[in-house]
Amino acid sequence: MRARILSMQVPEEKLDFSPLPRDFYLDETKQQEETSYWKEAWKRLRKNKIAMISLAVIVFLILFAFVGPYLVPYTYDQQVRGDENLWPCASHWFGTDRLGRDLLVRCMIGTRISLIVGLVSAVIVLVIGSIYGAISGLAGGMVDVVMMRIAEIIYSVPEILLIVVIKLVIDEPLDNLISTNAFFRPLQRVGSGLIAIFIVYGLLYWVGMARIVRGQVLQLKEMEYITASRALGAGRHRLIFGHLLPNCMGQLIATAMLQIPSAIFSEAFLSFLGMGVSAPMASLGSLTSEALNSISSRPYRMIFPAVIISMIILAFNLFGDGLRDALDPKMKSR
Repeated sequence: MRARILSMQVPEEKLDFSPLPRDFYLDETKQQEETSYWKEAWKRLRKNKIAMISLAVIVFLILFAFVGPYLVPYTYDQQVRGDENLWPCASHWFGTDRLGRDLLVRCMIGTRISLIVGLVSAVIVLVIGSIYGAISGLAGGMVDVVMMRIAEIIYSVPEILLIVVIKLVIDEPLDNLISTNAFFRPLQRVGSGLIAIFIVYGLLYWVGMARIVRGQVLQLKEMEYITASRALGAGRHRLIFGHLLPNCMGQLIATAMLQIPSAIFSEAFLSFLGMGVSAPMASLGSLTSEALNSISSRPYRMIFPAVIISMIILAFNLFGDGLRDALDPKMKSR
């Protein structure tokens, strides 16, 4: 068998040992598109139809809240005489309330308030929670134990009760500050209830973010590049903001995105109870509260703000889930 193989001859025209052109490997490299972490995440996100539909709904809600009021010929506090308690019609697409105020523009302003509350609260949670969790995970030892016990104590505090207490405490000082200082005059529109929500989110809601970041940092700080950075003299500030947090960015963004609907629901619930924005400023929660008395005779006043609240919370939850899956490297092979 071996002799037979050796006796086989290859035709001379098949033998081509000429050198390859210089740009052969260059062209091959160009054909292989270089993809980064964020490009791969975007590709995975685009494949998630539910997440992309949710993103489209979020974009629509942002335009509805921030561009829509400029396209409506009414303001949120304008009372139109003779148009009280109108059902949806050509001049008032969402109808009017008992004072003749257009519900469409009031729903737009309420959506704007909800989105601002959600985004600001998410930023507060992201900043405080990521820094606290990174310091705790990097320090380790007794420092980590003490910081996590403090976080667990804060986590056990009922946030709704604390919001009510803070609102009662800052209500009078805030009114005095607004009346004596023109710089804080715009805060009079939103009221102390909304400011209390931001304060409570800064005090309480960062705990979940801190736990997630701590777990990520405990894994990352044992990596070789962290050891090399320490050997080169990098301090804790450099390690946290230069290496650890950037490598946790995907998890941070996904967690912050899932925090937005929680903040929006809290604001709507407190406004429903009358502890949110101050009248005549409109909020989706306050609109549903005002419509409660006339729900049997004029249900449209309840339906429109309730549907918008549901759309906001559902869209952010679904998009947050899709974003979390897209930013997870483990999902790459799926």
